[in-house]
Amino acid sequence: MLEKLAALAEKYDALTEDISNPEIIADQANWQKLMKAHADMEPIVLTYREYKQALDGIEDAKELLEIEKDAEMRELAQAELDELKETSADLEQQLKILLLPKDPNDEKNVILEIRAGTGGEEAGLFAGDLQKMYSRYADRMGWRQEVLSSSYTDLGGIKEIVILVEGRGAYSKLKFESGVHRVQRVPETESGGRIHTSAATVAVLPEAEEVELEFAPGDIRVDLFCASGPGGQCVNTTQSAVRLTHIPTGIVVSCQDEKNQHKNREQAEKVLRARVLEKMMQEAHGSEAEQRKSMVGSGDRSERIRTYNFPQGRVTDHRIGLTLHKLDTILQGFIDELIEALITTDQAEKLKAVD
Repeated sequence: MLEKLAALAEKYDALTEDISNPEIIADQANWQKLMKAHADMEPIVLTYREYKQALDGIEDAKELLEIEKDAEMRELAQAELDELKETSADLEQQLKILLLPKDPNDEKNVILEIRAGTGGEEAGLFAGDLQKMYSRYADRMGWRQEVLSSSYTDLGGIKEIVILVEGRGAYSKLKFESGVHRVQRVPETESGGRIHTSAATVAVLPEAEEVELEFAPGDIRVDLFCASGPGGQCVNTTQSAVRLTHIPTGIVVSCQDEKNQHKNREQAEKVLRARVLEKMMQEAHGSEAEQRKSMVGSGDRSERIRTYNFPQGRVTDHRIGLTLHKLDTILQGFIDELIEALITTDQAEKLKAVD
């Protein structure tokens, strides 16, 4: 590992010189590429140098213990040695995590899909709560959000909403949110005060670029229709709504939120591209099914992952057995503790697989 890290540090130093070279800066496309590579290496190299410094300190402390006769000085050297050993062990663990193969989608934007599940109107209201939770979290992270398509219930809940979330590392933070989210509470529509259980599904898809996924001529069927609002009433007499069907997979996407047909098609293509890429990824990972089961869920939207219990004010993530008694705070978008726990667990599982 140390040889690999030393070589990486040398490459990092060479890149540091390159990105300061006026001739390279003049070629902005190449310079941006080098800047990204430099930024990606920096956490590993800085941690490695800190780790190497700790190892050098351990050797110095050991030498001092061998030659020092004064009891007080030996005690100080031993205390420093113990502290440096603990520090080096922590840094070594950090380096192992930093060197794990990265998910190529981690830095991508996200297509976030939220749908009401079982539970009628209450499921739609809960889907709305989840949408607000993720929206507040995205705001805190400084990410841009754009609703690509939406459909609402008569009581103002969400039947389905598709949102583009743009921001560095969006997928790395949200990718474990895919699955069934369950709520236990007394619905607004319940007069008897009984607790009901409802559900909503969340799907987190990495946004696919055109260069990654090109559709062949004839792969897409385009249908145009008039947009409609809640209850089916017509809100647009022109055929501005767009339905795209990917013929090879049968995946269908409709967008009607915009009055402009071209804008609806553009948004539908983003969602379609993401869904087709997701299907391709699932098929590619089919042979790794057993390995995926050992990690923090497969990202399958049919998997029950979390319960939000209102009477007890708690949220439980069933995949990692984590229960937090801070439901109100979490629904306000402070889901960092859940996300970090999931990332840490996934990293630990991957480290086990490597060891």
